[in-house]
Order: sequence, then structure tokens, then C-alpha cells
Amino acid sequence: MARLFDAYIIADWTAAEGKKLGDNSVWIGVAKRDVRFRLYSETHNVATRAEGEQLIADLLTDHRRRGDRVLLGFDFNLGYPAGTAKRLGLEGTPWSAMWRFVASNVVDKADNTNNRYQVAAKMNRLMTDAAWPFWGAPAKQTQRWLTATKPPEGTGGMPEFRATELAVRNGRLQPKSVWQMHGAGAVGGQTLVGIAAVRRLMEKLGESAAVWPFGTGWRKLDVADVEPLSTLVVEVWPSMWDARPNPGEFKDQAQVRVTAETLAQMDEAGTLSTAFAPPKGAAEDLIAQVEGEEGWILGV
Repeated sequence: MARLFDAYIIADWTAAEGKKLGDNSVWIGVAKRDVRFRLYSETHNVATRAEGEQLIADLLTDHRRRGDRVLLGFDFNLGYPAGTAKRLGLEGTPWSAMWRFVASNVVDKADNTNNRYQVAAKMNRLMTDAAWPFWGAPAKQTQRWLTATKPPEGTGGMPEFRATELAVRNGRLQPKSVWQMHGAGAVGGQTLVGIAAVRRLMEKLGESAAVWPFGTGWRKLDVADVEPLSTLVVEVWPSMWDARPNPGEFKDQAQVRVTAETLAQMDEAGTLSTAFAPPKGAAEDLIAQVEGEEGWILGV
């Protein structure tokens, strides 16, 4: 069976402010084949998200010149729980409307300073005029519409998790809700700055790129589906794969390496194509919800 992709790039993002290398910084893992078609991997660590964006763009440019197809994975939510766009009063396809909203509100400077807490507070004000569904912020960032701890009201009637996270939570892993902005394992801020970055990248790539499952459908993909593309963007969760650091490796470094290698090996074995499809028996309304608003974690 022909492989779908020639290279696999995985980005471990961060919402941190200030330049940082090592733990809890931006790591990018790449798995690709040498001239003898042997798989090998490399990892890159950069101090800011802006540097990460530029590195990914440069890597994609190099592969596009060679005519390679690239699977590009990011470790943050590419969608929000069902109903979010409606509560914000956004028009159009929910996932795309959310991306536009996030990109137009998030300010992420070259030195990593950003306004993620202000954007979360604004979204709370627009959705509920209260300090939910987003919650969690350092003391200096708290305000009327954003609290330091989870309010007793929880998420104010909004779904706490997407369908893909509920599926994961049936197992040993327990993903955090996108509404949590601060604290260990929180992904809310990472998702805000991350979606803004991916949208900028997609604008540069144009029609040569697509986002799964929004732009492809939630279905099995074959070579004919990805052949017109140079890049397919997906959501990944590196914690799903048993990434054990090699001597001298950072945890995040090992996770991007192992995730890239695992997806490459699945592609080699012919099992990656079916990973893009919904579980057997998935209801039509769930498929529509995933394709139109929530997205899905590849491999769940």
C-alpha cells in the first residue's frame, strides 16, 4: 500500500510568556526518510512561538520543493465544544468562524507576551456575561469575567469536553477541558495562541493545505485524497503514545519524536488511512458535530 505522506512534523506548543528553551517550551519533531527510504527523526527546540511558526514554515517550504506530502500535527485543540460559536453569536461554519474570531482577537508578540487571558475574559463576557465557561488565571490576571479557580457554576451550561475528549476519558488518560486557562496541564491558553498561529500558517499555504477533519471530512483517507495537498494539518495528543525519553532527552522532546515516528510507522503499515475515519457505528449527528465544529484527536 502506498504511503499517504513523505514526512511527519509534530509541534508541541506552549502559551508561556517569555523566551524559554528545554522543558515546557516549543518542541518540533520531524520523521522522514533518507535517500534509501530509511525512516529517521530529528527534533528542534525554539525559544518562542514566533520562531516555531517560522521553523515550521521553512520545513514545509523545503518539503514542498521536493514534492513531498507532509502530515503536520499540533498538540492543542483545533475546535471548541459544540455550541461555542453559537453562544458567541458567530455566523458561518462554526469551526471556521471560531478560527476567525480567535485570530482577530489574540495578540501574540515576538517575545511570547500575549493577551490570552483578556481574550478568554472577553469570550466569557460575550457567551455568559459571567466568569465562565473559561476559568483559571494568575492573581494579576483575574477580573470580573475570569476567576483564578473553577467557579461553583462550572461551565455555565456549556459542554465541558468535546466528543473526542470524552472518548479519551473512557480510558486511562484524562485530558483537561479547553475552558481551563491556568494550572498544570491546562490547554485553554495554548489553544487560543495555537489556533491563531495555525490560521496564519494556513493563509500562507493556501489551497495546498487542508485541516482534518474540517476540510477533508471525518472519513478514511487514501492517496487520492491527499495527493493534491502539500500539507494536512491534524490535532494530536502526544501523551497517547508511550514516549519514553532517551538518555539526555527532555520529556516534550521525546513526545514529539515518538509521535512523529508512530504516525510514520502507521503510514508504512497501511493503518494510518483508517485512523482518519470515525469509530464504527458513529451517529450522523456526531459526524456532523466533529466535521463542523469540534474536530477530533488523530488516533482516538
